[in-house]
Amino acid sequence: MITRHDLVKYDKSGMCKVYDNWPKLAEKFYGIDYDKIDFKGINHIVFVGMGGSGIIGDTLSSILSKTRIHVCVVKGYHLPNTVDSRTLVVATSVSGNTQETLTVVDKARKTGCKLAAFSSGGKLEEYCKKNRVEHRNIPMLNSPRASFPVYLYSILNVLGPVIPTKRSDIMESISSLKKTHAQISSSNLNKNNPSIGLALWLAGPPLIYYPIGLQAVAIRFKNSLQENSKMHAFAEDVIEACHNGIVSWERPSKIRPVLIQGKDDYIKTKELWKVVKEYFKTNKIDYKEIHSMEGSILSKIMSLAYLLDYASIYRAVMEGVDPTPVKSIDFVKKRLAS
Repeated sequence: MITRHDLVKYDKSGMCKVYDNWPKLAEKFYGIDYDKIDFKGINHIVFVGMGGSGIIGDTLSSILSKTRIHVCVVKGYHLPNTVDSRTLVVATSVSGNTQETLTVVDKARKTGCKLAAFSSGGKLEEYCKKNRVEHRNIPMLNSPRASFPVYLYSILNVLGPVIPTKRSDIMESISSLKKTHAQISSSNLNKNNPSIGLALWLAGPPLIYYPIGLQAVAIRFKNSLQENSKMHAFAEDVIEACHNGIVSWERPSKIRPVLIQGKDDYIKTKELWKVVKEYFKTNKIDYKEIHSMEGSILSKIMSLAYLLDYASIYRAVMEGVDPTPVKSIDFVKKRLAS
């Protein structure tokens, strides 16, 4: 088990302190009186960002999946050719210095599309001021990934006139964070903490299976395990995996399957989950089930992300690793900048 002493010893940058405040941060930044951005006639939104910033686009894409707005997420250097005057490009770089995002913003400005950007400053803010691009300065707390609720709820706030999300769904999601916090926070370091239980079980690299509606959760969990726990992790759509990836389990493996399931998954997906679990049981493959709570897609994503992120932090502490530093990413960025 993890003790308070372990957290203090290994979580040297205080990541847990930020995570313990996630519900309060979500509530605070959704309630700030930001100047709203309202572009008329938008039928296409492109979310741009990498890493901890990119997951914001994945989340918003899930929220908008049942609307008439066409949504895509760009993680790289290139805009889709479908961008036009009725497109809104939303760029997020928590640091403000992400090379890929800066490149896409410059390309987007030249297309005549609508453009909005969010960062804690850096080159992105400088570019936006120079070129009269809508920009909002949002603080970074500890790291881009730890700042997830700060940015997500700020963007839902600022882009409220453009992103058709019910206020009731947003407030429900904040309530779901509060409920999850009571179970998983660092003030609850015992065997009943589900994030600690999952962290203890993750003795090998996980393969995270997900339904399409919870793709953002799976990607977030994979990324958090990689960055916080410094361990390999993989993610697959469960439906697609049953046409290829499941064959890999015919050989012994140290990889551990994690099944992320939504309370209201499509009926055929629920049937498939039963078959997958039967397959694992028949072949004596240990697996872990993670279920979403009831509620809107935003509530499901945020409560799951909170639980799973904390599992990655606890796993880091169990391994005697500081979850905050990302030396390998720093190495790559320095080489690209030189």
